[in-house]
Amino acid sequence: MIDLLVAGAGPAGAATAIRATLAGLSVVVVEPRQAPIDKACGEGIAHSAADYLARLGVALDGRPFYGIRYLDPTHSVDARFRVGPGLGVRRTVLQQALRDRLAELKIPVVPERVGAVEQGPDSVTAAGITARYLAAADGLHSSTRRQVGLGTDRRAEGEVRRGLRRHYSVQPWTELVEVYWSSLGEAYVTPVAEDLVGVAILTSERGSFDSHLEAFPALKQRLLDAGEATSVLGAGPLRQRVRGRVVGRVMLVGDAAGYVDALTGEGIAVALRTSAELVRCVSEDRPAAYEAAWRRVSWECRFLTGSLLWARNRSLLAPRIVPAAARLPVVFGAIVNQLA
Repeated sequence: MIDLLVAGAGPAGAATAIRATLAGLSVVVVEPRQAPIDKACGEGIAHSAADYLARLGVALDGRPFYGIRYLDPTHSVDARFRVGPGLGVRRTVLQQALRDRLAELKIPVVPERVGAVEQGPDSVTAAGITARYLAAADGLHSSTRRQVGLGTDRRAEGEVRRGLRRHYSVQPWTELVEVYWSSLGEAYVTPVAEDLVGVAILTSERGSFDSHLEAFPALKQRLLDAGEATSVLGAGPLRQRVRGRVVGRVMLVGDAAGYVDALTGEGIAVALRTSAELVRCVSEDRPAAYEAAWRRVSWECRFLTGSLLWARNRSLLAPRIVPAAARLPVVFGAIVNQLA
């Protein structure tokens, strides 16, 4: 019997498997999708997350970015990182790097769906594999989460937000990640290579990527002569509520463990921090301690993202977010650096 079965080979699942193997645990990953797995996301990795991946032995090829810029039709404000640059990385490049590290460590990746999950007092079985513990890293709409009763049918408060992403062949015009704000939502521009930028739009409105881009005229002007390098991918609804992160010998990690919004771009960083806690709890044979550990290492991001999303969903406050950041650049910079 192995120590840990990991459902999902996305960033959260792969990082969990790598960390567990480096900690001396026996691990198998179950993932039905072929590598590299793509996903609609902002593709910006915080400095802390890039550093953590490097310490796991994951070699990343991307483009550094040195801060965040907020823009609306009349304001622009920059916050530069103090701790070091983040890294813009194509999701497929990140996935391949993680898969390469799994292969280097000889961690088996079984091309199967996790299927039914059966728990006993000392083990858990899924996809025909029995392990002491199961780490469910099967994404935003986790089937494992539903199976073990940790999902919830409660509708998200406020508007239901989704994301759309497309890449453009153009030399990045800034060394920052730009976030354009409008009444429709936000558009994130992340430099991911010397000749490529990713544009991700978050909104509660229905419509195509091109129709949404009309709400950001300054960005549209920037992209007039840029070629469309990839097709549009979508993700959502983004808000995912859960009842908890652990039941018996099953623990949730990454997006499967609950998600607030992509507003602050901290999804991967939080997934990595919480995956480290999951591995620690497995190593110590204390699964019940994972819930408190997950809350402890993720609370700051959840609080800041939830607060910003709350303001974003208020018609009187939303138009004042970027002007407030411009009037209080020191506060804006402090928040950005705390997240970084």
